[in-house]
Amino acid sequence: MKIQGSSWLFFLFGFSVVVHITTADLSYSVPEEMRPGSIVGNIAKDLGLDAGKLLARKARIDAEESYQHYCDIDLKTGNFVIRERIDREELCGEKVSCMVKFELVLESPLELHRISLLILDVNDNPPAFPKDTIKLEISESAVKGARYRINEAHDSDVGQNSVKQYSLQNNEHFVLSVRDDTDGSKNVELVLDKELDREKENDLNFVLIAVDGGNPQKSGTASIHVTVLDANDNSPLFDQAVYKASLPENSALDTLVVRVSATDADEGVNGEVTYEFSRISERAKKMFLLNSKTGEIKVKGALDFESNSKYEMRIDAKDGYGLSSDSKVMIDITDVNDNAPVIYLKSLSNPIPENVSPGTEVGIINVQDRDSETNGQVRCSIQQNVPFKLVPSIKNYYSLVSTGQLDRELVSDYNITISATDEGSPPLSSSKSVQLSVADINDNPPVFEEQSYSAYVSENNKPGSTLCSVSARDPDWRQNGTVMYSLLGNEVNGAPVSAYVSVNGDTGLIHAVRSFDYEQFRSFKVHVMARDNGSPPLSSNVTVSVFISDVNDNSPQILYPGPEGNSFMTELVPKAAHGGSLVSKVIAVDADSGQNAWLSYQIVKSTDPGLFTIGVHSGEIRTQRDISESDSMKQNLIVSVKDNGQPSLSATCSMYLLISDNLAEVPELKDISYDEKNSKLTSYLIIALVCVSTFFLTFIIIILGVRFCRRRKPRLLFDGAVAIPSAYLPPNYADVDGTGTLRSAYNYDAYLTTGSRTSDFKFVSSYNDNTLPADQTLRKSPSDFAEVFGDCDDSPEVGTCAKYSLVSCVL
Repeated sequence: MKIQGSSWLFFLFGFSVVVHITTADLSYSVPEEMRPGSIVGNIAKDLGLDAGKLLARKARIDAEESYQHYCDIDLKTGNFVIRERIDREELCGEKVSCMVKFELVLESPLELHRISLLILDVNDNPPAFPKDTIKLEISESAVKGARYRINEAHDSDVGQNSVKQYSLQNNEHFVLSVRDDTDGSKNVELVLDKELDREKENDLNFVLIAVDGGNPQKSGTASIHVTVLDANDNSPLFDQAVYKASLPENSALDTLVVRVSATDADEGVNGEVTYEFSRISERAKKMFLLNSKTGEIKVKGALDFESNSKYEMRIDAKDGYGLSSDSKVMIDITDVNDNAPVIYLKSLSNPIPENVSPGTEVGIINVQDRDSETNGQVRCSIQQNVPFKLVPSIKNYYSLVSTGQLDRELVSDYNITISATDEGSPPLSSSKSVQLSVADINDNPPVFEEQSYSAYVSENNKPGSTLCSVSARDPDWRQNGTVMYSLLGNEVNGAPVSAYVSVNGDTGLIHAVRSFDYEQFRSFKVHVMARDNGSPPLSSNVTVSVFISDVNDNSPQILYPGPEGNSFMTELVPKAAHGGSLVSKVIAVDADSGQNAWLSYQIVKSTDPGLFTIGVHSGEIRTQRDISESDSMKQNLIVSVKDNGQPSLSATCSMYLLISDNLAEVPELKDISYDEKNSKLTSYLIIALVCVSTFFLTFIIIILGVRFCRRRKPRLLFDGAVAIPSAYLPPNYADVDGTGTLRSAYNYDAYLTTGSRTSDFKFVSSYNDNTLPADQTLRKSPSDFAEVFGDCDDSPEVGTCAKYSLVSCVL
């Protein structure tokens, strides 16, 4: 066994790719006919490789298609073993040196080692003569020393195992002469040692033995039959010692290869020449046919340059009586581009991750063409619309490398077509499709279908009702594209967002956790996160604005007059009030909004139905006609306040009016209450008398004090507005136009005469059009009626005067 090693560094440029290649040559020799499983040598040890890594590096033996089944490598031990019995004669024919070449290919990194296996000959074939019986016809006139050529024996073995010597069975007339020719063959001749006498013996029979040089020796025999004839003293002679011919491997059947020609100087039967193969291999017998009469050699089988490119044979020319001569014929088969390149996929990483960097090797391609020279030179290419290319490597090996960034969401599979074309004329080509899949990585976050979402819900909704649905898409695959939804941990009105809404993690449906109240808050925002299940996970957020719409769930709230039972409020109406005069106003609010807070007023019950009217939208109570003497002093109105919701809600209040121009009549308030409260009438009258008396005394004291401290004109005007106490306003009251808020101030002036202790009220005018000024309301106690401001006129006609200003509440 002989081992030779060398290393090279090949730099192959293509998209910044440097491929490091290591090669080494190994030579082994092995005798033919070894049993399958026999060990030729340990490749791992001879190359210094780690036998334990052979399997991981995908070590394999590559060879030409006709040699692939002979040898292989044991991946566990690294031994180079025989897979199938090798017959040197069948494999190499008559070649002296039978060399079979293999290649050891390893990946990661790519290594190529050439292995030459010399098949040694074993003496397994005995010598064999072309014919079992050699027939000679010799004239009895032959002289002593005449020589007669015998076709040599052929041994398929070579070297020492080929034919080495001949021997002749003892006889009386012939001896054997063997000499070596210049072309390495042996010239075997029978030499006449004693003249023949046809009359004594016309037929001779003896045996020729051929022995090879093997150990043990093998031999072959041929029977020689000599027929004694009359004299024939000329042998046929070829016109050429060696015939050479060349023809392409695609030659058709019956194509003439060469014509051999020999002539004989004799005449008649002695000059008739016939031709026959004296030495030809079994393979050549199947390919060529010799015409024994004309000497034409024609094609009779399908020639194949790749199987056998040379044929050599010997042809004998014999005359009619057995004299002969021979010539050599050498036929060269020329190559024709009849084999298309064959593409082998040796290795492929499939699938490949989409984040693989450009220049990464994803596969190894091997291209083989059985033709020779330019016919076997192959160019390999790949289509231009894929992010891959082929980088030449060792011999006919190519690396398939990526050239750009991959994106599985754009292209998930590549059908790569590799084309190989040889340099023949015409060129032949072949192609192979490689299916390459791109493995997904989590490189895309979920993307919401909308930049923001809005949800609308009516207040008083049921907990668990659906508000809206958010949806996000992730173009990644499987778990990388599975989207889960969750709420971000912000707060709404100081409470966790989870106390208001929840989101379905799978569907993105957002549900209300609680019932909403429009009067508490009208809108809020939540942030929803969409997260995939990749590693690491990616996410994105979106804002969901929840708008709460109003529902008519709040009844109108009457601010003035106050609720019955809290205070007893009475408006004083002068008897001189004309039709259309403003006497009072109902003030109400509604916590709802929009049309749900639009209020309308209606008198549902009154003492005198035709005397007073109320503004539908303002709540102002006015006289419909002039006050007459026949009208009852005590007027009781029940007012209904209704909103514009669907269905509408309402509230009612009682308004007590007293028609009087004289304060002396005020004590008669004892009869103003409802009839149904007659049981309390006595108490009310007592309280009213006490209040009136207290009010009158306070009034006189105030007049004297004002006159003493300030000097005024006889007639002073006090106007102003007293706001409704804040206690009347609800905390969530929202001002809405047209809800019944009184926006103007109304003033009343009262004049007292000097000669009367019971002063009369005189209606003068309204400081606003058609309004009755009022600054006070008449209450149960005298101190609650009003704050009275006035001064006395020095004129005797006028007397003492007092001014009362009663003002309705202004919101």
